[in-house]
Amino acid sequence: MKILVNNKEMETTATTLAQLVEELALPPQGVAVAVDNRVVLRTEWIRYALRESMSVVIIKAACGG
Repeated sequence: MKILVNNKEMETTATTLAQLVEELALPPQGVAVAVDNRVVLRTEWIRYALRESMSVVIIKAACGG
């Protein structure tokens, strides 16, 4: 299916948000995810179903000043 990840179209076989995070090889900590402008708690990722054309925003924490 096609979804938007940080405003870029992407083809994925993931059916849940947890699978997408794994597919993108995101770090286990320091990551926040929003779907269609709604923050999704990490505890919900495993059961949060993805659908065609969803917009996913991934925010990674950065160190420094």
